[in-house]
Amino acid sequence: MSDIKIQNLTVQYLGMDENEKALDGVSLEIEQGEFVAILGAHGAGKTTLCLSINGIVPNMIAADMYGNIEVAGQVPPKIPVRELATKVGSVFDNPEFQMSQLTVFEEVALGLQNLGVDKETIEKNISGALEMVGLKGFEERSPFEISGGQQQRLAMASALSMKPEILVLDEPTSNLDPIGKEEVFTVTRKINQEEGLTVVIAEHEVEVIAEFADTIILLEEGKISKAGTPQEVFPELVDIQRDVGVRVPQVTEFASKAPKKFGNSIPVTLSEAIEGYKK
Repeated sequence: MSDIKIQNLTVQYLGMDENEKALDGVSLEIEQGEFVAILGAHGAGKTTLCLSINGIVPNMIAADMYGNIEVAGQVPPKIPVRELATKVGSVFDNPEFQMSQLTVFEEVALGLQNLGVDKETIEKNISGALEMVGLKGFEERSPFEISGGQQQRLAMASALSMKPEILVLDEPTSNLDPIGKEEVFTVTRKINQEEGLTVVIAEHEVEVIAEFADTIILLEEGKISKAGTPQEVFPELVDIQRDVGVRVPQVTEFASKAPKKFGNSIPVTLSEAIEGYKK
């Protein structure tokens, strides 16, 4: 069952030249429970694709949109973003930009209150969401007095409290230190594997993507140039990584220089390299 169906999606922001497009004829399907990573250089269209899935483009950021997009049975351009948030949770690169309340509890409650959810359900959803991201006991803390990794997990809790089917993360670790990155990736993997949520993430941490992702989508100038598993995509990028603006995992680059050592099968994770080298 597909959670996301996109056919020939083209997005052109107002003010762009006639031949310039943020997305140019993108078609893809993402299955329920799939972990999909979107890779590409700056300006390749990663953020636009994420914002199209959650409806912010074109509902809040004006743009001309052509083609078809269906997300969790809904058509994002036709639904208010706050309503689509019950289907698609969103997490962005800077968690502080999403914070506005005095306490962690109030922060997570905000979206539910805006939808008119009853108090009992709000409390139940907040408790479950905070426990899911490892912030239970933080209810009375200020969102601005916790670490960056904790803030990003709080942003995830706010999204998860709405009980979405899909979680979209746009470069969620770009402003975090290594500890914060690990916190966010650990929670993201848990949500995907244990809760069964579909995850769509635009991210530059390719070692983590190689470990977690089911599918990689590579964007170049608004078009999908490659799509497949990490094992299919990363080895193909070794010689062109500078051209496409995407780094491959270090172990993949190392193994590509001595493929016979790994049975001519280029690994993308350290565990694959160790296993392949033994053979």
